[in-house]
Amino acid sequence: MPQRAYRPYVPAARHGGRPSGDEKPSYRVLVHRQYEEMWNELPERVGVEAAQQFYDHVAWTPGEPARVNRTSVLRGKAGRPRDGFSHVIHYEISGAGRLDHRYHNSYDQGLKGDSHPIVQILTISFSSH
Repeated sequence: MPQRAYRPYVPAARHGGRPSGDEKPSYRVLVHRQYEEMWNELPERVGVEAAQQFYDHVAWTPGEPARVNRTSVLRGKAGRPRDGFSHVIHYEISGAGRLDHRYHNSYDQGLKGDSHPIVQILTISFSSH
C-alpha cells in the first residue's frame, strides 16, 4: 500500500454555489485544514455576498487589488514570497475578519503532478486587530 504525503490544504468551495456563466475560475482555491471550519462559518460571520466576493477575487484575480474590500501585502518576514509563491496578501473582509492568502501561477505538487495556478488561504481571523 503506497504511503500518502501529508496535504495540509483542502479545496475551498465557493459559498452559495457556483457563479453564473460558463467561465471557470483561473485559480484553484485551497484552505489550510486548520481553518476549514472557519471557512465553513464565513457566510454566517460576514454574509454570503462578502464570502462570494472574496472567493471570486482570489479565484480570478488574486494578484490585483480587490474591487470591493481592502487588500495589502503582509509586511515583514512572514509576508515574503518563497517557493514560487507570491507575497502573503492580507484581505479585510467587511470589517468582520481578515484572510491571508498567497498564490502560485504554476504549482506542480498536485496529486497527478500537473501544473496549475492555485491560491492558498493561509489564515482566517474573525477577531479585531
